[in-house]
Amino acid sequence: QVQLVESGGGLVQPGGSLRLSCAASGFSFSVYPMYWYRQAPGKERELVATINSVGNRRDYADSVRTRFSITRDNTKKELYLQMNSLQPEETAVYYCTLKWQSRTYWGQGTQVTVSS
Repeated sequence: QVQLVESGGGLVQPGGSLRLSCAASGFSFSVYPMYWYRQAPGKERELVATINSVGNRRDYADSVRTRFSITRDNTKKELYLQMNSLQPEETAVYYCTLKWQSRTYWGQGTQVTVSS
C-alpha cells in the first residue's frame, strides 16, 4: 500500500533553515507529481509546493516562493523540501502528499516549530 513517511522537522529559530524528507513506497514514485502541504494550528491545510514527476517543473505558494525549494530523487523514491528564512507563522505540521486514482494520500506529517 502507499506509504509516505516524513522526517526532518523540529525546532528552529526565526530565520533558520530545515530540510524535510519524505520516503515513498507502494507506488511508482517516478510517475507522479508530488506535493508538500502544511497545516498550522487552527488553520486549514495549505499547499506549499509542487513538483512534477521528473523534477524539472516546480511551483510554490507565493509566501514561500523565494525561500523554499522542492526537489525529488526518483532513484531513492524520496521527496525533499528545503526551507530557508523560516518565520514563526510557518509553525505547522508539514505533509508529503500523493494524488493518485482520485484519492489523496497523506503521510503522518512532521512538526516544524519556528520559535526563539
